[in-house]
Amino acid sequence: MPRTENAPDRKLRILHVLRAPVGGLFRHVVDLTREQIARGHAVGLVADSLTGGERAVQILADLEPSLALGVRRFPMPRPPHILDFPAALRVALHARALRADVVHGHGSKGGAYARLPAFLPGFASPIRAYTPHGGSFHFRSGSYMTAERLLAAQTDIFLFESAYVAGQFDERVGRTKSLVRIVRNGLSPTEFAPRKAAADAADFLFIGELCGAKGIDTLIDAMALLSSRVPRPRLILVGAGRDEAKLVAQARQRGVLRDITFAGAMPAREAFRLGRIIVVPSRAESLPYIVLEAAAAQVPMIATDVGGIAEILGPYRDRLIPCGNPTILAATMQAALERNPRELEQDAAALAAFVRTLFTIDDMADAVLAGYTEAIAKRSRRRDAPNASYALPS
Repeated sequence: MPRTENAPDRKLRILHVLRAPVGGLFRHVVDLTREQIARGHAVGLVADSLTGGERAVQILADLEPSLALGVRRFPMPRPPHILDFPAALRVALHARALRADVVHGHGSKGGAYARLPAFLPGFASPIRAYTPHGGSFHFRSGSYMTAERLLAAQTDIFLFESAYVAGQFDERVGRTKSLVRIVRNGLSPTEFAPRKAAADAADFLFIGELCGAKGIDTLIDAMALLSSRVPRPRLILVGAGRDEAKLVAQARQRGVLRDITFAGAMPAREAFRLGRIIVVPSRAESLPYIVLEAAAAQVPMIATDVGGIAEILGPYRDRLIPCGNPTILAATMQAALERNPRELEQDAAALAAFVRTLFTIDDMADAVLAGYTEAIAKRSRRRDAPNASYALPS
């Protein structure tokens, strides 16, 4: 069992488990890891060895000297796979060798590897924390939900990054007797510096993975609807992904390929200079970092009302539009082009001021650590009441 002291200043041994070291999930884990180290905790990471590329290698290399529990990488299949069971055992043996107090799984695969070992005799010791990050809750897959339902019984605390995903969990998995906390992603103070678009910036900007869930096909169709404007609006797509060739073909077929630049992947802060208005046409999100980062940088924004995006916009959520509708998106983009730039700047500044009040890295890290402490205390009480159960209610 984890050691029993529950003082808020207790130093913990924390192992974060994730699959792909890419995107917002990876950023969340890295930010959280750095803050936990800064507070004196011993932290380690486990991640897939086949994804992430050179950027992940560099980030992990920079982080590794401060990781008291090190970095361990090995292949992790993306879909459910028979190799998940030996991989989960590998994580369990690693956590036991490190004497981890907390094993925190991120995403559906990281969450499975963190929690599956709790079913095995002799591996129940660490506190099991889980942050879904949206992932499997974006799809109507019964197998994913069955797995989530089984693993919920071995979860000490759920740390949802948005009220949206927490609600999806209740609806599709069921209510749980485990601890549940909503801990929203946070930004650093330096990210709230306004960015100015370059003099030759395009009219519109997209940043993210080039995949179906991001709704880029809708954006390309909207660009086609706007192509009769003089001058024709320009769009820069920043990112990489499996659908890039399909999107290039769509832009060519719609007659707007000359208006769209596929710029490849780059840091968001650098990309913000490339466009005057960022467009987030997503079909599915949890609490996307790109919306937080763009809001903090005071980039005028058009976004769809999906997932937890409304939680980021708060009192300004009426600015959001439905997803998957090129006509509405094109009309919104045209209205933005016709507005006084000063009005767009004022709207962006107001949103940044709101985001600054709720979405900070310090608050995120403090809430996660408080959740661990609560889970440890609850485990201690559970030892004194051996008939207590973490099972989902019938």
